[in-house]
Amino acid sequence: MDTTPNDLLVLLTVSRSAKFTTAAATLGLNHTTISRRIAALEKALGGRVLSRAAGGWELTQLGTEAVRVAEQVEDAVRGLGDSGRVPDPITGVVRMTATDGFSAYVAAPAVTKLRRQHPGLSVEIVTVTRQALQQRSGLDIEVVVGEPQVHRAEAFKLGDYELGMYASRDYLSEHGTPATVEELVEHRLVYFVDSMLQVDDLDAPRRLVPTMKDGLSSTNVFIHVEATRAGAGIGFLPCFMGDLHDDLVRLLPESLSERLPYWMVLRPDSMRRPAVAAVAQALRDQAVAHEAALLGHGAQ
Repeated sequence: MDTTPNDLLVLLTVSRSAKFTTAAATLGLNHTTISRRIAALEKALGGRVLSRAAGGWELTQLGTEAVRVAEQVEDAVRGLGDSGRVPDPITGVVRMTATDGFSAYVAAPAVTKLRRQHPGLSVEIVTVTRQALQQRSGLDIEVVVGEPQVHRAEAFKLGDYELGMYASRDYLSEHGTPATVEELVEHRLVYFVDSMLQVDDLDAPRRLVPTMKDGLSSTNVFIHVEATRAGAGIGFLPCFMGDLHDDLVRLLPESLSERLPYWMVLRPDSMRRPAVAAVAQALRDQAVAHEAALLGHGAQ
């Protein structure tokens, strides 16, 4: 059986993906070997280090303590790699989730700039629009809309963004420009699928114009933008996306707007990793730099 330090590194890899199969692929091992090494580590430590959770494996209290030691082992091994050079601590894989729009216009440029300085860093972004998870195995960072109610995690506000009603110039030429909120009911809404919307704060258009009927609905905000540009109806869009297109016109901004917050959620054990801390700070910096556009002040 392999030594406990090797088994610790196996546990560390599993903790970052929450799956034996992913850890096996990362380490070039098979699923059975991963299971055997975790079992050996549990025998050596005298207790369970992992427990079943939704979507994968969750660290136990003993496992969390073992991962702290594993991170020290990883840092020590990395330090031996470049003799005479100080190793870059911002390396490895950081996994995060965020909404489609935030991922494209805030996270992607933030990560790109960070990787220019730290080429050993790799970031995986999964796009979802949902509330913060209570169990976040395998995830280092979540970016959500609305203030999260979370346990065993740290939450930080990144900033606000504004949404408004938009229509294409061709659509308005054909169907007329609504001059009042009441006139909007004569048009169809382009927005999220109501029955699948998981974030209560995003119900704004159905609250602001409750009698407006759906035209085209999607779980992806990029489809909202392109459907609005194609004339499918009037879209309720993030201003930082709608304002990028000259063929879109914002309607009734004084009457129809919604300002919502982006929040970042991190596991306490993830925050100890320099790579995660660096990505989190890069997201904060990019959100601040992008503030005018996020608040709908970026239109020409």
